[in-house]
Amino acid sequence: MTRRDYVFTSESVSEGHPDKVCDRISDAILDAFLTQEPEARVACETFATTNRVVIGGEVGLSDKDMLNDYMGRVEDITRACIKDIGYEQDKFHHATCKISNYLHPQSAHIAKGVDAAEGKEEGAGDQGIMFGYATTETEQLMPAPIQYSHAILKRLAEVRKDGTEPTLRPDAKSQLSFRYVDGKPVEVTSIVLSTQHALETQSSRDIRDIVEPYIREVLPEGMITPATEWWVNPTGIFVIGGPDGDAGLTG
Repeated sequence: MTRRDYVFTSESVSEGHPDKVCDRISDAILDAFLTQEPEARVACETFATTNRVVIGGEVGLSDKDMLNDYMGRVEDITRACIKDIGYEQDKFHHATCKISNYLHPQSAHIAKGVDAAEGKEEGAGDQGIMFGYATTETEQLMPAPIQYSHAILKRLAEVRKDGTEPTLRPDAKSQLSFRYVDGKPVEVTSIVLSTQHALETQSSRDIRDIVEPYIREVLPEGMITPATEWWVNPTGIFVIGGPDGDAGLTG
């Protein structure tokens, strides 16, 4: 028998979350190589912590001179990512953090296993298992809890970057629990939102006053009810954030 009435919870993290910072940097490096050569080989991992970003992995282009040129662009790509996210705090600033680039050419042994050859199909450089599904719950065909968790953080990033909410900072996390009846989302039972902010004098209540209008703007009308539980910055002050507060890693 299919279970049709339940509560489902999903979480999203912002572009300033330490792991997302690392994902963004690795993705940008990948994009740069693929823009130059669609058949480029890139396995790029990023680690970020206080005042430091470490990049490592294997890359390959058919033109070795071009490969050396692109290796030299990695630091600029990294700083541009951090700047766009919005990190300008004392212990993680796009202009001053130390960047260590340990990318190197792809192993010939790995390349041999991946490259297509006569009588041999192109191989896979790694294995992975993906799980997911499309649903009509939202226009984006994503389940409601994760879609609206993403949307809340996207909206908060917009008002942070355009100056509407100058005390918000990049690191944030949202979590929504939806109650389903007959397999359809009918209400939000709880909202958890933690966001980095600028001032130690700002209380959890102050932060809720800032973010609540945007959360209500994003969620469909009627989904928030008087019974919805709100947990905004439940641990209190959240000024130290990003890779300075918690190390990040790609993946």
